[in-house]
Amino acid sequence: MTKSFAITDLPERLPVFPLPGALLLPRARLPLNIFEPRYLAMLDDTMKTEHRLIGMIQPIVMPEGRSSEAAKLHHIGCAGRLTAFQETEDGRYMITLTGVSRFRIRGTQDGFTPYLRADVDWSSFQRDLGRRELDADFDRPAFLDVLKRYFETAQLASDWDSLKEAEEELLVNSLSMLCPFDPEEKQALLEAPTLQNRRETLVTLMEFALRGGEDGALQ
Repeated sequence: MTKSFAITDLPERLPVFPLPGALLLPRARLPLNIFEPRYLAMLDDTMKTEHRLIGMIQPIVMPEGRSSEAAKLHHIGCAGRLTAFQETEDGRYMITLTGVSRFRIRGTQDGFTPYLRADVDWSSFQRDLGRRELDADFDRPAFLDVLKRYFETAQLASDWDSLKEAEEELLVNSLSMLCPFDPEEKQALLEAPTLQNRRETLVTLMEFALRGGEDGALQ
């Protein structure tokens, strides 16, 4: 059973993992393969804490396609609790983070650890700590129609029976995390205030891809 958090339980400082294109959302699960020494150290330190939280954050991608330095991070990320852990024979860590809440970065701290830490503010995202969100205007047949055409164009496979039955939050958030969107598009999905906004953004991104990426790109 996943630990429940109140906003007063959340730490003011988090280890953060800048990873382009890796999106974590509240109540969703993100598997990661960790092998860099600094992030192995981050996990060792995280497992010693009571909260076992790690902040996933998107680096800002420069025009030439390079990720910028640690100071050039998006201001909003999502913290996940370490809920599964396995060490491989070659020293890698296979982990799962379960999304707890988004946060806003107030400042970063480096030099004391090999990995980056951030001072964070949770106050704008109290809804993330509540129950699963609902989307009153969710039209599942219309959504699945766009999704099916997008998957066919992107040559992606899926279990359509599961998609037809999945709860709307699980469906929208899982697809937001799994679909091969650009990092800036993933960030837009992360920052969507509500599930309905995220679903609308997701549909916009899929329809844009279906049009071949012509004018009308998400800003």
